[in-house]
Amino acid sequence: MAIEFNSECAAAARTLTKMSLQEDLRDVGDLTSLSTIPADLKATVNIVSRQSGVVCGLTLLPIVFSELDASVVVKYHKQDGDPVACQTLIASISGPVRTLLTGERTVLNFMTLLSGIASRTAEFVAETQHTKAVILDTRKTFPGYRLLQKYAVRCGGGTNHRMGLYDGILIKDNHIAARGDSTCAAAVADARCYAKAHHVNPKIEIEVDSLDQLRNALQETPEIVLLDNMSPQTMQQAVAIRDASSAASTLLEASGGVTLQTVRAIAESGVDRISIGSLTHSSPALDIGFDWPWQQ
Repeated sequence: MAIEFNSECAAAARTLTKMSLQEDLRDVGDLTSLSTIPADLKATVNIVSRQSGVVCGLTLLPIVFSELDASVVVKYHKQDGDPVACQTLIASISGPVRTLLTGERTVLNFMTLLSGIASRTAEFVAETQHTKAVILDTRKTFPGYRLLQKYAVRCGGGTNHRMGLYDGILIKDNHIAARGDSTCAAAVADARCYAKAHHVNPKIEIEVDSLDQLRNALQETPEIVLLDNMSPQTMQQAVAIRDASSAASTLLEASGGVTLQTVRAIAESGVDRISIGSLTHSSPALDIGFDWPWQQ
């Protein structure tokens, strides 16, 4: 499948690639490859999956190797977002062996991390595909990696939540607590007034942890209400309350401790969205390796 890897993602990848290579090489270089590999030795190495999952990170290959040697050629056998079985040939890279060895760890660090996120996202999507609920990520990402990690979520069939604090209003429990005895409805109203006065048009979302707070928030018809750490049974009640209210267009989002074991029941409660922080902060890496011609 074709997943957009936009210019912002490419810029983030270039920045992270430079950081990774600087960590590895400093101003010295790859001492092991320089001292043991002939400068004129060339080869083609295959990138191969060592377990099944969803591949992500292939778009970074030319970015990594362009920093090392422009003569390196990448041939793709899969594309980001494709499901792969164990021992699937994903891509082939041809060029000087010194360069391929120098870039190997940077490439695999990117690909195992991003493919792991895409693979785990796909598992959550599969558990909920019979419902209307969409799977979303959160802002629980690694510094500098947000755009790439959220790209990986898209590759796994998920949907991105807001990218940052700049492109959405999400009134959390801490915001309500900091306002003292202000109600959820009042917070939504204030957010809407601010957006209008400053000529911005973000979606307004508010977190609630009780059905009473939900009823109060719905008085101002926010675009989204986040149901924090509610049981599937309570979420069913929340859906019924929303449907019977004058804010039937408000989307309900479940969040808090969602796992592969619980996500199906949550989706079947009738919520519209499920946000999962573990997609980006705790997905296990997908095992991917370089297969060299002399190993075959």
